[in-house]
Amino acid sequence: MGKLFGTDGIRGIANQYPMTTEVAVNVGRAIACLSKKKGHTPRILIGRDTRLSGDMFEAAIISGICSMGVNAISVGVIPTPGIAFLTQDMRADAGIVISASHNPSQDNGIKIFNGDGFKLSDEKENKIEELLFADNLHKLNPTPKEFGKLSRLDDATGRYVDFLKATFPKNLNPEGMKIVLDCSNGATYRVAPEVFAELGCEVITLFDQPDGKNINLNCGSQHTEALAAEVLRQKADAGFAFDGDGDRVIAVDDKGNILTGDRMLAICSVILKKEDRLKNNFVVRTVMSNLGLTVAFQKLKIDSVFAPVGDRFVLEEMLARGAVIGGEDSGHLIFLDHHTTGDGLITALQVLAAIKKENKPLSELARVMDVFPQMLINIDVKRKPEIETIPEIMAAIKKAEEALGDKGRVLVRYSGTQNMCRVMVEGPTKKETETHCRKIADVVRKILA
Repeated sequence: MGKLFGTDGIRGIANQYPMTTEVAVNVGRAIACLSKKKGHTPRILIGRDTRLSGDMFEAAIISGICSMGVNAISVGVIPTPGIAFLTQDMRADAGIVISASHNPSQDNGIKIFNGDGFKLSDEKENKIEELLFADNLHKLNPTPKEFGKLSRLDDATGRYVDFLKATFPKNLNPEGMKIVLDCSNGATYRVAPEVFAELGCEVITLFDQPDGKNINLNCGSQHTEALAAEVLRQKADAGFAFDGDGDRVIAVDDKGNILTGDRMLAICSVILKKEDRLKNNFVVRTVMSNLGLTVAFQKLKIDSVFAPVGDRFVLEEMLARGAVIGGEDSGHLIFLDHHTTGDGLITALQVLAAIKKENKPLSELARVMDVFPQMLINIDVKRKPEIETIPEIMAAIKKAEEALGDKGRVLVRYSGTQNMCRVMVEGPTKKETETHCRKIADVVRKILA
């Protein structure tokens, strides 16, 4: 058996290894086992997004937890960062989210938080894998009198909504602002409209009718066309598109322009610097961030560092550097002053706060950063050998890099959550960028697809 955990938990097609109910039961058992302490009955929270397979995996994980003599608390449908908050707030021993984030509905996944609301360390993930692959969890079974119990947390959404509202500055009043929300038919479909409405915004909601199969389907953070059109139609102040589990967001400004994570990171970093709250004058971003962000931070005299792709790596670097803000161009931003993990709703609220603080439309705030022409091509692959070991791909990359010089860059990497290779090229012109990107993608496709 190969490694179970990718860059963000376990993920795959539902009912195919590793996302089978058998694995889910044993993951529940392993987490329960690691949570046990003498004289203490652990409690583990479980939440999920709106996928059809969510009920199946939730039942399996709960069965595993209770079979090890540990209590399970079912939260139901809630965004991933909501579980991180509740786990910490309720002093639970761990929190589990059943979600495949922005992936299509046939996929599902398992994300795990420790009692402090942070995602598990590599060491903890390795311990879980060791327990699973040793195949001896049955030897640790308690007696029938020691089984765990299942309870349900009925006020989970309300608690999380109150937490989110508290992250919006109390001295600002967004009353009357018109906001369009694309809930991706996912985990934010109830929470997001409630938060903005309770703050006094006029809210128009799109894609808030989940049926288990329509999560992320031509909507959400990866498909913002409908949101942009509605923002223009409604003459709204801003629009926000969440992904399936609500840990990332993409914004649309008042002129219908798309603002990815890099631009939101720049906008919020400027505000923090102005307010002398940008700790150590430092921001963490990833290798996928746009060259325009590098230029913007240089002009703003803000220090930054690149982390590998994945919010856990961004967080690690933030903690090591003492930074309070960091994120990915995908819209996964972390505000450590507010939360332990990326939260699309908190990001949206901070962008909204920036509009009010500066008293400027979002389209004007976005001018803090010019976006370099960029193209990203995703290629489905059958295998994932190290890119550096494939001469044809390396030759194509080198040729593009030599042509671009210091006016662009090339990044070729595998997805940590899907069987996919991502080819990203930035350059001085759209035509040049697309030409180099397509040439490299053609080689990748020929060798690996």
